[in-house]
Amino acid sequence: MSNTPLLDIIKSPTDLRGLNNSELSHLADELRSETISIVSETGGHLGSSLGVVELTIAVHAVFNTPYDKLIWDVSHQCYPHKILTGRRDKMRTLRKKAGLSGFTKRAESEFDPFGAAHSSTSISAALGFTIAHDFGEQTGESIAVIGDGSISAGMAYEALNNAGAEGRRMFVILNDNEMSIAPPVGAMSKYLSSLYSSSPIYSIAELAEDFTKSLPSPLREGARRAKSLVTGLAGGNTFFEELGFSYVGPIDGHDMDQLIPVLKAVRTRAKGPVLIHCITKKGKGYDPAELADDKYHGVAKFDVMSGAQKKSQPNAPSYTSVFGKALLAEAERDPKVVAVTAAMPSGTGVDIMAKRFPTRVFDVGIAEQHAVTFSGGMAAGGLKPVCAIYSTFLQRGYDQIVHDIALQNLPVRFAIDRAGLVGADGPTHAGSFDIAYLTNLPNMVVMAASDEAELIHMVATAVAYNDGPIAFRYPRGEGVGVDLPKEGVPIPLGKGRVIQEGDKVAVLSFGTHLSDVIKASEMLNEKGVTPTIADARFSKPLDIQLIQNLAENHDVLITVEEGAKGGFGAHVLHWLAETGNLDRDLKVRTLTLKDEFIDQASPDDMYKVAGLDYLSIFDCISEVLQLDKESNAKIKIVK
Repeated sequence: MSNTPLLDIIKSPTDLRGLNNSELSHLADELRSETISIVSETGGHLGSSLGVVELTIAVHAVFNTPYDKLIWDVSHQCYPHKILTGRRDKMRTLRKKAGLSGFTKRAESEFDPFGAAHSSTSISAALGFTIAHDFGEQTGESIAVIGDGSISAGMAYEALNNAGAEGRRMFVILNDNEMSIAPPVGAMSKYLSSLYSSSPIYSIAELAEDFTKSLPSPLREGARRAKSLVTGLAGGNTFFEELGFSYVGPIDGHDMDQLIPVLKAVRTRAKGPVLIHCITKKGKGYDPAELADDKYHGVAKFDVMSGAQKKSQPNAPSYTSVFGKALLAEAERDPKVVAVTAAMPSGTGVDIMAKRFPTRVFDVGIAEQHAVTFSGGMAAGGLKPVCAIYSTFLQRGYDQIVHDIALQNLPVRFAIDRAGLVGADGPTHAGSFDIAYLTNLPNMVVMAASDEAELIHMVATAVAYNDGPIAFRYPRGEGVGVDLPKEGVPIPLGKGRVIQEGDKVAVLSFGTHLSDVIKASEMLNEKGVTPTIADARFSKPLDIQLIQNLAENHDVLITVEEGAKGGFGAHVLHWLAETGNLDRDLKVRTLTLKDEFIDQASPDDMYKVAGLDYLSIFDCISEVLQLDKESNAKIKIVK
């Protein structure tokens, strides 16, 4: 072998298949260093990617990808995979405008057979590919890689149960690092830990004969005794074997001398579904990541030597921190306030309350459906649950919101973080749909904060409201820098507020794009136009009196919201039509996100594409209002 770095000669996974285990281990060191270098410049999901470097190499070396389908659960750990599959030269565009996605993406590469960014989808997808293969389609083996945090979610259980019952040949690799974003919770995590508490323990079912030959001598006896030692359930079988899987492991997910023989063995001998249990370390090989509480799950750009992240100094507190502090203040005043999150205590800000009241904050793991109904049960029992979940993840619990909460009119408070477009994580994490999917539900109250002070008041409103479900949404990132009240004061239900009095045109804003509306208004002032500006606060119930006044006293009414079509603006338009307000010459425009998924970029750039930045708002008003070219003070309504 020449002195040329191995990584430089790897153009595709095919090039891995001529290397021996020692060379693959050396390649892993290079790949780990390359991943650290890339993420130091781009930011992103570092710890999860570092934890699967050896596993990524081993799977591609043993299986015939892309004909064989490698499916990453969540896929936030796919950076090494992308480097090895022909995208190394583009990796420093990761998560940037027009660059590589931070997740697997079908449109990006044939090595990404299934896109993902939400958890617990991989086993279902792998079973689907398996069925397609068995029906004669041109696809090979199916390999799902799923973490110990993701496998605790209900969808993964459903897929395991179905795959075991089908009995078809497929492979599930359990990447067990005992750490999702927050430490995994629940009985499944404890069960997995028990499997390797007396390491090394191996159970390889029908694969034992070939596998034991490849093991170092001290481990062979452990493999032979595995069936009697790894019980999990009555009869000596593991939980996975009871579901119909052959269970292999636990094995060291950083040791090529274990990974390669095991993967070759299962590929050679498996007749039905196999689960390979790999133990890995999140952040492996980079001390700042290994020592961090969250194992550097998601990082900003950082200095490689020190690990110090290069975060810009905020001009205002983040909406998440404002919510967290407001929630704590309410919890201190009311002992019935409890909080629920789905594996995101710090991401949602409920960790602030947890430090003060640890027994009143419940992290249920990656289980949004359960989080919603669990909250409903506490509400029915007389508590005041605040269910804090990102907008994009709350989608996963929608049936529970409808059936278990709204239908029963239970007073669950939904704190919806990451509302609107979120930037580098792209369309998979955009909070585009919650306005529409919540506002159409009977009994539901839906609010959106226009700034961080309003958010504090909405937290107080939600806690005080006990007549049914209520939700409030707020975006990622820092606030606008307004003065914060000492404590929240409940807002009158369904009442908006007028920010600026004007004439001819009224702009009714729902959410934090109020600041963009104000900027657009300042541009219009230079042209002699002063619009009325109102903050709706509520999409349900609508402030009918406010809307009626705006409709009666203006020629043009424009709504603005950080959500998809069918939300706030649609409900305003529907009410105007029902009440005959459209029978006269009232011009109405509803500014929403476009009917498309918007690729990652900065939030500002994404909102430009969506047509929701202040220039787009200005342009919309300018198209409806035609100014006399000779005098900026004259306005003509475009018919």
